[in-house]
Amino acid sequence: MSLQNEPLHRKQERTKKYCRFTKYGVKYIDYKDPEFLLKFLNEQGKILPRRLTGNSQKFQKKIATSVKRARQLALLPYVADGLK
Repeated sequence: MSLQNEPLHRKQERTKKYCRFTKYGVKYIDYKDPEFLLKFLNEQGKILPRRLTGNSQKFQKKIATSVKRARQLALLPYVADGLK
């Protein structure tokens, strides 16, 4: 059993992330729909970054604005313990 011929790091093939809003042709993100916006928050109530959600920059900004508006209207909490 020699490990000399084994590669040190194996690359895992990842699926390409895509912007779901661009794929489905969404033009408006409703800030009055807290269940939908919860998909873009973690357990602490923080907005998930683009690299995790796969959103484009344009829609990530719209999501952030919508979440902030929903927080302002008390539809979403600013800070939460175990939100999901």
